Amino acid sequence: MTTESIIRMEAVNKWYGEFQVLTGIDLSVRQGERIVICGPSGSGKSTLIRCINRLETVQKGRIVVDGIELTAGGKNVDAVRAEVGMVFQQFNLFPHLTILENCTLAPMRSRGMTKAQAEEVAMKYLARVRIPEQARKYPSQLSGGQQQRVAIARALCMTPKIMLFDEPTSALDPEMVKEVLDTMIGLAEDGMTMLCVTHEMGFARSVADRVIFMAEGKIVEQAPPEQFFGNPKDERTRQFLGQILSSHQAH
Repeated sequence: MTTESIIRMEAVNKWYGEFQVLTGIDLSVRQGERIVICGPSGSGKSTLIRCINRLETVQKGRIVVDGIELTAGGKNVDAVRAEVGMVFQQFNLFPHLTILENCTLAPMRSRGMTKAQAEEVAMKYLARVRIPEQARKYPSQLSGGQQQRVAIARALCMTPKIMLFDEPTSALDPEMVKEVLDTMIGLAEDGMTMLCVTHEMGFARSVADRVIFMAEGKIVEQAPPEQFFGNPKDERTRQFLGQILSSHQAH
């Protein structure tokens, strides 16, 4: 891991009308760092990662991604989006396209690849997420876990430097969660820079370099996992962890 920041957020503030959803966010992410962001519903965690590829714009502060300032106007957005892959709660696959076509669309359009080149790259990443045999099927023929793995492969086909995950397992049936998390653990082992909003604390414990807890639009606490789980400093962090861990034991 280098000391260079690949993502820098400085004094970032964002409002929806009167409601301030992000307050004074300062965050630096090094290349190859794996960050898990957790917090109660409405804490601003999804908004935070959506600002990194400009799906959300901020009213105040600076965001620099891979040396490109995002707060400086239009052309930069496309340059950043090409480097930042994003996987959402919903898989957002095109239902009328095969799995392979879903994966080749962006590389052909944005990276100017030929169909043959794009298909080669797509098959490589479908193998990476362990579903190459599904390439000719349509999304509706796959399970939710498989569709989410396709969504990850599709993002990887753009060879991004950074992957953002917004609660990637929360729409999945419990038995499918593990296959998606295993795929993400594999990416982490490859050294991909990752920011992941999730409540999967086992994943945070095993994969994260740093766990960030957000509440009411602020970063309340951040620490390496052993410290975060073993000795959380802030009362709100302790409460949140207590709720999460007890609800997991109840399942």
